[in-house]
Amino acid sequence: MGVLLRLHPPVVGDAWSSDNSQHLLDPYSFTHVLHGFAFCGLLALVVPRLPAAWRLWLAVSIEASWEVVENSEFVIRRYREETAALGYNGDTIVNSMADIVLCVLGFALARRLGFRLTVALFVATEVALGAWIRDGLLLNVVMLIHPINAIKEWQAAGH
Repeated sequence: MGVLLRLHPPVVGDAWSSDNSQHLLDPYSFTHVLHGFAFCGLLALVVPRLPAAWRLWLAVSIEASWEVVENSEFVIRRYREETAALGYNGDTIVNSMADIVLCVLGFALARRLGFRLTVALFVATEVALGAWIRDGLLLNVVMLIHPINAIKEWQAAGH
């Protein structure tokens, strides 16, 4: 007689779960902070005279565009076939919005920490993700663009 309300936790810690990218945060949320790090540095190099607020706007625009592309049928299929995200169904709107906010957080953190600390934190995050979920931003990009069987086998062995 009433509507059954199913509550989901805001965080999913299992990168191999079908719930991945279906909630507010998941293990890949850390990679979106790294997006912010990368955009902060790259935009500072490419358009150094542009005020930081405009560089942030560009970073958010790029991240939002990526969220649209990432949820296209082509990319979802590519993730399923060639990366560790074998059961990937795309992101929910809540997850995509959280990813954009985390990119902003990464951008702001990078501006505050400076180049050396940001690079150190980037590397530490990649190593931690590699140990935890056998994936990370750099591995994800490599596997999306040019899959390597040895990496795919290593990732699958952790599943």
